Amino acid sequence: MRKTLLATLASLGLAAAAPFALANTIEIQVNNTMSEGGSESAAVERFAEYLEEQAPGRFNVRPFLAGSLGGENAVLELLNLGQTQLSITGGNWRQQYAPEYDAITVPFVFSTWEEVDAYMESPSGQRLVEIAEEKGGIKYFGTQHRGPRHMTANKAIHSPDDLQGFRLRLPSLPVWLEVWEEIGAQVVNVPAPEIYLAMQTGQVDGHENSLSSPYTRRLWEVQDHIILTSHVMFPWNWVASKRWWDGLEADDQALISEAIEVARQHGTERERELDEFYLEELQKEGMTVIEPDVAAFREAAMPAIERILDEMADGVMDDALGGE
Repeated sequence: MRKTLLATLASLGLAAAAPFALANTIEIQVNNTMSEGGSESAAVERFAEYLEEQAPGRFNVRPFLAGSLGGENAVLELLNLGQTQLSITGGNWRQQYAPEYDAITVPFVFSTWEEVDAYMESPSGQRLVEIAEEKGGIKYFGTQHRGPRHMTANKAIHSPDDLQGFRLRLPSLPVWLEVWEEIGAQVVNVPAPEIYLAMQTGQVDGHENSLSSPYTRRLWEVQDHIILTSHVMFPWNWVASKRWWDGLEADDQALISEAIEVARQHGTERERELDEFYLEELQKEGMTVIEPDVAAFREAAMPAIERILDEMADGVMDDALGGE
């Protein structure tokens, strides 16, 4: 039986609060809003294992999962103050510190993880990282890939024409609302815990999310189709408190950087495995998988995409769209 994350770390001597730890032991709290069992906790576990393999007893890794130190914004503030060390965080840091460079949040701009990572290496992406360091006191290490966001629907969706009059549940993120309205959907805001009931009662015709959403919510009971739009590639991001980081020795920084790289790759692979599992299980439960004409969706969304990117900083549109 697979050990839990806490049991695994405890077996390595890394999980306890360690009030009696050796004076030269470096404590590293690693924060994430997701519960144990997913790609996020798998990455934290690999991070701790790698450090212990390379420097036994040097680091005391303490996972804080399920938002146990607060949500993403609360943890960002703790990082800024140097009161926690690391976080696998979502997109809030981009919106909070440099929204004028956040092309990643805009649906249908990027269709592959290679494009997302290339944007983060572009002048716009690097400027985003610089501003976050200046304003938020965080050091950025890179992305950990998550399952792309797709659609579920109570009817077959192959092209934007099929979205006319379609009531699509969306979170209240203005950029997302604008893009989907441009495509032709009738957007409806429903709190996440009420998604199943909204579908069951016909309040909405479908929703968008990663495949973990229809799987964990048992949406096959109220939805028939999965539409593989991959419209948002929304990564996790490994970030550290710059105040804490700058106080470390160069050798410790180098080893932690290596461990983060190993953990990011491990978490990405685990997420890919989980996404494949979700898709297989949803099909077993009777959902029909549709690979739509994503290019047609993107073309329909482009007027809204260009309006949004044009309001961002100079260079963002070129870096995001590659000169289209």
